[in-house]
Amino acid sequence: MITLNTNQLTPFHQKIKHPLNKQRITVLQINLGRRCNLACNHCHVEASPKRTEELSPKICQQLIELINRFPQIETVDLTGGAPEMNYGFKPLVEAARNIKKEVIVRSNLTIFFETGFEDLPEYFAKNQLRVIASLPCYLEDNVDKQRGKGVYDASIRAIQKLNQLGYGNDPNLILDLVYNPPIPSNENFSLTPNQVSLEKDYQTFLKDNFDIKFDQLFTITNLPIGRVKKYLKHKKLYDSYLQFLESHYNPQTLDYVMCRNQISVDYLGNIYDCDFNQMENITATLPDGKPLTVETLLKMGNLDVINDIKTADYCYGCTAGSGSSCGGSLI
Repeated sequence: MITLNTNQLTPFHQKIKHPLNKQRITVLQINLGRRCNLACNHCHVEASPKRTEELSPKICQQLIELINRFPQIETVDLTGGAPEMNYGFKPLVEAARNIKKEVIVRSNLTIFFETGFEDLPEYFAKNQLRVIASLPCYLEDNVDKQRGKGVYDASIRAIQKLNQLGYGNDPNLILDLVYNPPIPSNENFSLTPNQVSLEKDYQTFLKDNFDIKFDQLFTITNLPIGRVKKYLKHKKLYDSYLQFLESHYNPQTLDYVMCRNQISVDYLGNIYDCDFNQMENITATLPDGKPLTVETLLKMGNLDVINDIKTADYCYGCTAGSGSSCGGSLI
């Protein structure tokens, strides 16, 4: 689908015509650091094996205190980089699981075959972690182009290992896969495919070819930040891609965007409305404008201190078409 809109982009806050209010916080998403064994071309975090930023023991302990003090937190969502490679991964898992919180690990799967991490599949199963794993296509060529040569094969072997441990069969061992489209190389932009129909295609292909099972497929739009932003600007597609997303803005998605009931924490302990704002360094603030940190929340004894969500032009990526979030399409 080609966008012919040459008008200036409408700022997102003007498009929605009212502040986007925060709701009761139930999800704590933690980015443990930028260290990763891969350097995928669609990574908005710009993680890689060369990055060294990661959680400190001090911030890790503050986060454990946060998890223990606030029963309203239902889900602890661990991301990165490869979250498993960064400091604090297992302490945070165990603190949350000890008090029966749902724990999500956003895994690239290939980490299972890195030296020192071979125990992860069994660790995931033992702690009943919900695994959300990137598999941007069910075809090998498309995956390796986005994520690196050999990643598809390693991902398939990793999923088979998780299946052997009960993932995809046991209702307590949930395995979800994530699709994201290739980064556009010209103005033939398109929205992500229908999540329900694409999930059926994934299930059929992976079952028939590898005897693989999984629970759900999440379709996620490439937001123009991180490496995607740099690529689009290099190709002189950044502005037209944002205009394309705006042209497909769907107001029905606003009630379901993930930033409404979530806070995102970086490895330094700073608080953001979402992971995307974190990557663009748009911190969440109190009504008086003071930036929020984990330490501030602990001192206040309250998670629900943010009134209005900070929005930006890339919010059109979460609200275009059927919407997009860390849990896939919104409607």
